Amino acid sequence: MKKNPQTELIHAPRKAPQLISTVQPPLYRASTIIFNNTDALFNRHWTDAYDYSYGTHGTPTTFTLGDHIAQIEGGLYHLLAPSGLSAINLVNSCLLSQGDEVWVPDNIYGPNMEHLRNLQQRYGIAVKVYNPVEVESFNPSDKAKLLWLEAAGSVTLEFPDLSGLVKKAQAHSILTALDNTWGAGLAFNAFDFGEDHLSVDLTVHALTKYPSGGGDILMGSVVTRDQKLHHQLFRMHAIQGICVSGDDTAQIQRSLASMQLRYQQQSQSALTLLNWLKQQKELVQVLHPADPDSAGHAYWKDICKDGHSAGLVSVIFDAQYNLNDIRAFCDALTLFKLGFSWGGPVSLVMLYNLKEMRVLEHKHLKQGLLVRFCIGLEHPDDLIQDIAQALQHLKQHKNE
Repeated sequence: MKKNPQTELIHAPRKAPQLISTVQPPLYRASTIIFNNTDALFNRHWTDAYDYSYGTHGTPTTFTLGDHIAQIEGGLYHLLAPSGLSAINLVNSCLLSQGDEVWVPDNIYGPNMEHLRNLQQRYGIAVKVYNPVEVESFNPSDKAKLLWLEAAGSVTLEFPDLSGLVKKAQAHSILTALDNTWGAGLAFNAFDFGEDHLSVDLTVHALTKYPSGGGDILMGSVVTRDQKLHHQLFRMHAIQGICVSGDDTAQIQRSLASMQLRYQQQSQSALTLLNWLKQQKELVQVLHPADPDSAGHAYWKDICKDGHSAGLVSVIFDAQYNLNDIRAFCDALTLFKLGFSWGGPVSLVMLYNLKEMRVLEHKHLKQGLLVRFCIGLEHPDDLIQDIAQALQHLKQHKNE
């Protein structure tokens, strides 16, 4: 039967064969997914490994990326979310109920704390804070349901006593969630670490950072090895309509091949800057897990057997320099751009006032304003020269 040209534009009479081998997997963009017949429609379940039923549940493009992220992190099951924070919020909203207790490190990612404080105000969830390098500060009650971990911690980069904290959480039947963005699944295996081969229950990863590598894509993931826990999270994932763009997914998939090379280069550049920064008189403290003077160094050395670390270095300026001085330093930088995030090709800088960010007293931190450097792919010698001229500008500004 001859069809109207308008219909033939939608139901083309010819279709090129779909199965070829390419370096990059095909990109699928889909909201509606076509079922071959009613058997395919009804003989399926949302818990199937690859449930192709609607775009929000997944496509070959999103499942491929998720599988690779799970493989990198040492997990088995995965979920993708529009951002790292979205993935964090999925975990909190799924695993916490009214009256529950959640424990967070004092160096927790700020937006995660904001979300938990919101849940505390609305639903009576108790948010407790612990010192990540002191296991004894983690004192859960029988209402505790979730322990958040960060390795290394946000901004001040303390590496936690992962083994001690996970063991204590397991002894109290508390789920452990690790924000694994810093380690990216490359610094250590969160599902098999330490001499006792310990495992967290789940990881959250801001794929925005190292997996993307371009500073232009937002995405997050949740990975676990526990099928029951995965189904619990997946159900909430579906109810909330959480999904990601096929185009964004394909871009991150394309970047995975170079992820480890980029991570290693930025890590090495950070170590080069670390050694130089420690010699600068304007700085009273340099923070990096690989430095023997940094809090949690022994834990980092024990867990990150190959000496891997992300390309982040934080510094604390001498207390004689006020906020205007530090702002002048940041504004004087040319290669380092003022912006949040990390893992992209361009080095970034951000300034913080720790007094506004911490709940507990941390005696290991010096007094002064903090600046975090996120190392990109520029040559470290050029980055050092950039910081050196900005430090000179800082001294001139102080003397004016």
